[in-house]
Amino acid sequence: MTTTHGKPADVSEKQARQVAEDARETGWRKPSFGKELFLGKFQLDLIDPWPTAPENPDADEFFAALTRYVRDDLDGEQIERDARIPDEAFHELARLGAFGMKIDKEYGGLGLSNLHYCKALTLVGSVSASTAALLSAHQSIGVPQPLKLFGSAAQKRSFLPRLAGGEVSAFLLTEPDVGSDPARLGTVAEPVDGGFRLNGVKLWATNGTLATLLVVMARVPEKGITAFVVEGDAPGVTIERRNAFLGLRGLENSVTRFHDVFVPAENVIGGLGKGLRIALTTLNTGRLSLPAMCVGAGKRALAIAREWSADRVQWGRPVGTHEAVAKKIAFIAATTYAMESMLDLSCLIADDARNDIRIEAALVKLFASEMAWQIADELIQIRGGRGYETSESLRARGERTAEAEQMLRDLRINRIFEGSTEIMHLLIAREAVDAHLTVAGDIIDPDADLAKKARAGARAGKFYARWLPTLAVGKGQIPSEYGRFGPLATHLRYVERASRKLARSTFYAMSRWQGKLERKQGFLGRVVDIGAELFAMSAACVRANAERETHPAGLELADLFCRQSRLRTEALFTALWENTDALDVKAAQRVLDGHYRFLEDGVVNPASDAAWVASWQPGAATVQDVRRRIPSAE
Repeated sequence: MTTTHGKPADVSEKQARQVAEDARETGWRKPSFGKELFLGKFQLDLIDPWPTAPENPDADEFFAALTRYVRDDLDGEQIERDARIPDEAFHELARLGAFGMKIDKEYGGLGLSNLHYCKALTLVGSVSASTAALLSAHQSIGVPQPLKLFGSAAQKRSFLPRLAGGEVSAFLLTEPDVGSDPARLGTVAEPVDGGFRLNGVKLWATNGTLATLLVVMARVPEKGITAFVVEGDAPGVTIERRNAFLGLRGLENSVTRFHDVFVPAENVIGGLGKGLRIALTTLNTGRLSLPAMCVGAGKRALAIAREWSADRVQWGRPVGTHEAVAKKIAFIAATTYAMESMLDLSCLIADDARNDIRIEAALVKLFASEMAWQIADELIQIRGGRGYETSESLRARGERTAEAEQMLRDLRINRIFEGSTEIMHLLIAREAVDAHLTVAGDIIDPDADLAKKARAGARAGKFYARWLPTLAVGKGQIPSEYGRFGPLATHLRYVERASRKLARSTFYAMSRWQGKLERKQGFLGRVVDIGAELFAMSAACVRANAERETHPAGLELADLFCRQSRLRTEALFTALWENTDALDVKAAQRVLDGHYRFLEDGVVNPASDAAWVASWQPGAATVQDVRRRIPSAE
């Protein structure tokens, strides 16, 4: 696995998997509700009682000021229209401290909890998703978070005050021909006197045109992928273009070139070869920012659906009273409640630092990004033609604005950002089947000899002899269990039974396919989706029970969500074994082979000899730099 002049060499599938596996955090020093859920152990005590939110008067003061600014001055429609967040917004957000929400106070930040931080993103995103994405990329995956977790004291003193004060950061991993496969990373940092010489090109760097400080992932020869803090204005850094997208039109996203950029040795984060692990660990909590914006979209969609459906009359009745529309409104309300419950719970258990939340954070990112997209789609259907019309067009006709079509466009990227749905399925599934893979070991290793397989078989036999009996019966079969949850107890009993069923299903799949299970991505995806539904039901029930005095209507929403979720879960269980996965794979291969080319007849495909993935060559930039720098506030 070598590179030539910064270009990645081809690597085998085994090598690519090994790079990812080496970066995976394998230890479990703290308990995990999500991990146990996949193993058939419904450990409700890990999330119940509902964790207590941290008290922070400073956070309350900040949130009040941020609310006033977002409500009165942040113009989401202007940002959408101009495809640009104005300089004044940067100045005011910096003045409020929004660029330092997750930075400790000793470095000039606000030191907010994960819960307060995500509440702030929900608020900002309800008016401007682009602005929320700016703040999220800057703090959740940009320089502040990896430095908080892995940075040296000197690095924190040097960089964090600048970022808390309003400078913008970005995270650069993806390359034009390297996405979720870091084994092929082509950006190289060659050791030189006093530091490293950086060469390469990075694609889709959110905040890239604005950022003055960058986290750059590059390969150090003989050491592996390493994380660096790089000055955005260092000689040899060129912002070659700003990318334009379907949604989030105000987002500043770049193609960035590094040509012989000198990076001081003291700018290495966490040690040589630790870059990929740093990135994955950073995302354990960093992923919570995306569902925060999904929750904001759900709340906004619910408000639009409620007001419109009560006011709009068709066939002599408000449209919301017609069953076809009522079902959509109910889905939006119940699912928004569940998304917020999952997110708040994940933030709270991250803040109290007692539990490992890597699976929970991944599950809420997966669930919220998929469900928020469905919510926006249903909102457009409820609004009809007006849902497809832009806010600007509605205003021009004298009607109230409702950004349904923009919401759909803005939300679509969340199913791709920070781990696509497909990658999230595989990432979570790897953790879900880890116990089986650990036990199986040499049994499924094609390179292991017979003696090793025999020893592994003996170990596996002992493990399953102890584990399988625990999956046969449980509290979910006892009618009186979870009685303190009142009407929601039946749903928690279902979750307990379904958790054991899920674990049994995974065991059967492991027995059937063994090492080939990793290729059964359809099966693994459904396993993960079932786990997400079970986590969502658990969070909704525990929250509703905790808030029964302050928000008694939450019991109704939790019950509604669980009823909807159980139907989806049962369909997923059925599809584990009754599906067209194998046939789909064969059909897809025939498509790739051109077997069905006749089906493409009758349309015009534009003639082009351009590459689907543009190649790049190391060297100096040959295009004009398009970076943007925010002038100082007067």
